[in-house]
Amino acid sequence: MKKKSVFITGASRGIGRETALAFAGQGYHVFINCYHSPKELEAVKNEIEKMPGGACDAFVGDIGNPAFVSEMFNAIHQTCGALDVLVNNAGIAHIGLLTDMTDAEWNRLLQTNLSSVFYCCRSAVPGMVSRKSGKIINISSMWGTVGASCEAAYSATKSGVHGLTRALAKELAPSNIQVNAIAFGCIDTSMNAQLSPTERAALEEEIPAGRFGTPKEAAAFIVQLAKSPAYLTGQIIGLDGGFI
Repeated sequence: MKKKSVFITGASRGIGRETALAFAGQGYHVFINCYHSPKELEAVKNEIEKMPGGACDAFVGDIGNPAFVSEMFNAIHQTCGALDVLVNNAGIAHIGLLTDMTDAEWNRLLQTNLSSVFYCCRSAVPGMVSRKSGKIINISSMWGTVGASCEAAYSATKSGVHGLTRALAKELAPSNIQVNAIAFGCIDTSMNAQLSPTERAALEEEIPAGRFGTPKEAAAFIVQLAKSPAYLTGQIIGLDGGFI
């Protein structure tokens, strides 16, 4: 039987890494990508290939660059024909006053957090449509729903992901392709490592669950969503410990 296939962006660490390992454990052929951490990405690939029947291909490059995304998907489609699951996980944060943000910082945030989702969906969708099946899971944030002070630009990119998710779900539902997003709360990844102990403690006090979520919990939910009924589409699903 042909392996199912999944492509995960931003898979060198954190949620992306754990998601890649989780799908590999489910018998998927895993395609992974990152831009700035090739050694860590290779380590993920090696770990997957040590699993019984593990299969993995890694691509290092900027998914905010449409030419790179097109080239990468050509290689993916030559290997698997069409993806079963696309997980748009790559993202970066920016904390600071809006008035202090440079044009370059804004453009980098927009390309990484939102444009990359558009580019990857655009490349993955034709193959899914031809097979009349597929799951697209966009990794977002609760700040895309409610906004965060000093993270206005980041919140805007994640709100864009929410809008793209809902609209694309309607566009692709007739082709039996489901598009959903997960709005994560505070997950214990390197993105939150910049928080001081005081800042982290203050955040934990606001979370009804009393703690940050783990990357393994996040990955388990992503895999679960990939197995969800076909009638579940166009949803922004929160996993935030009850924060909002």
